[in-house]
Amino acid sequence: MESRLANGLKLLYFKRPGPFDPGRVGARLPEAYRKFWDEWKVRKPEPVHYVPEPGKWRRDPVTGVVTPVQNVPIPVKYPAESHKGLWGGEGVIQGFTKKKRTVRRNPYFWTPNLKRSVVYSEILDKYMSVVVTERTINLIHKNCGFDHYILKTPACDLKSELAVRVKRQLLTALLKKDYHTDNSEKQKQIHEDYGHYLKSYTEEEIEWYGLTYREACRKLKQSDEAMSEPKPLKHQFRAELLAELLEETLVTDKIVPKESGGSWLSRINPFATKEEKPSA
Repeated sequence: MESRLANGLKLLYFKRPGPFDPGRVGARLPEAYRKFWDEWKVRKPEPVHYVPEPGKWRRDPVTGVVTPVQNVPIPVKYPAESHKGLWGGEGVIQGFTKKKRTVRRNPYFWTPNLKRSVVYSEILDKYMSVVVTERTINLIHKNCGFDHYILKTPACDLKSELAVRVKRQLLTALLKKDYHTDNSEKQKQIHEDYGHYLKSYTEEEIEWYGLTYREACRKLKQSDEAMSEPKPLKHQFRAELLAELLEETLVTDKIVPKESGGSWLSRINPFATKEEKPSA
């Protein structure tokens, strides 16, 4: 009876389709974007709201009982506002508070302490006013600068669409060397300090880095439309005609004089009137 019930539950179970399953637009996305997706959504982030206990087993110092270590992560919620700032991996924790043992517990939300600050990007040579947390500022100081913090931290720990887009701008600027073009010494110094971050990415991966799933699908759709868009044949025929006329002009070495009353193009225009056509 129990086996039949288990088989029935398996029949009622439908796997939720993934973003890259066959039949969806994401199935045709390149491997470069899937690498970013794994770094952003699949990779396990660094613990922020709890301190993981090392090892797999622990022994109670009083009783001597050995129990397995269970590092269960605290469920954290990241609202839409977190993607507009740099929260350093922090989020909103939902729980309960209880003042006394005999009093009923009350729901409570622990939110990070947010404040607006100004950060400076040495590569982009720009000051940016963003909403940050105290942990973000400490991480910037720990990594010796804003650019080092963004480039060194994986997307799963940044936890912000704004942060991954800034990281994409930094990688693109390093790839194209589009920074401090008027100062060669400064450009050389930045390349020596930040150029080693390009070793982990290819040009295609930088092109798809930092895009959301919808943005990546939209980009793929636009590229498909650009490739399949029919081109009018008149452009091809016009180019071929001009090439033939230019070749004949070079071979015969004949130039129409200005006194003839028009150019050589006006002579072969079939829609021109007799008055508009120049005399031979």
